[in-house]
Amino acid sequence: MTLVAPSRLLRTGLCALALCAAAAASAQGRVPLDREQLERKLASTSTLIESSSGAKQIEASGAGEAVARRAKARELHAKAGEALRAGDLEGSSKLLDEASRAMFEGVRLAAPQQVADAKQRTDYNARLESTRALVDAQKRIAKEKGGPRAGEPAVQAEALIAEGEKLVAAGRLADGRAKLEQAYLTVKAAIGSAREGDTLVRSLNFATPAEEYHYEIDRNDTHRMLVDMLLKDKRGGTLDAMVDQAVTASARLRKQAEAEAARNDHKSGIKTLEESTRELVKAIRAAGVYIPG
Repeated sequence: MTLVAPSRLLRTGLCALALCAAAAASAQGRVPLDREQLERKLASTSTLIESSSGAKQIEASGAGEAVARRAKARELHAKAGEALRAGDLEGSSKLLDEASRAMFEGVRLAAPQQVADAKQRTDYNARLESTRALVDAQKRIAKEKGGPRAGEPAVQAEALIAEGEKLVAAGRLADGRAKLEQAYLTVKAAIGSAREGDTLVRSLNFATPAEEYHYEIDRNDTHRMLVDMLLKDKRGGTLDAMVDQAVTASARLRKQAEAEAARNDHKSGIKTLEESTRELVKAIRAAGVYIPG
């Protein structure tokens, strides 16, 4: 997305404000209304609405409210043109002032910070939808596999989603996204670990050992990201030593797996990656999050 420099928006804004000031003076009788002057104002307002830096800012933002203000400005501009052609100079001038104001309200709503906030919220909603889908999938797998703790990851993830939603409702979008990301990684890791070594993973029907190897790489990455997130604020004492041992072992095995894959021995690489991921599962469980594996 291309954001327009604030200085350029400011120059456009000053021009429009100057037009508004002239119109206000006209309404007070200090400057007589003139058809030629209004025709120039009609043209300049059209430029403001259709091709100015502010117009480009609104287009780039995709912000609904900003787009709506621009549509309103277009409607007012069209009415101003009709009024001018009918000889209603004062009505045309007032409509052009309203069109300029509507346009600048749109530009304000499409300002870079608002655009960034809107994108962050869109990204959050997309991740929320993905996470809820994974939670549902984890519940189905837990039901298939059974076991007293099989459903724990889904319960933990739902609790994290609820915490995230509360934070977002309180205006703390970044904090809410962090909770959501932890929920996402928890269920994704749980699903991958639950499928390891049984008929569920075979049902994925990998075309080649290399394809399965890359699946295991992704699963290993997911577990490592979850470890980093869970332990960001929980390191210390015995836990620290346990986690360091598991993470070190996992990294060593991951390096070994990559070397095996480099020799085109993907079958060995798959087994080694599974061992690496199991070490990460130990670290995750040590942090108080249960996932199978």
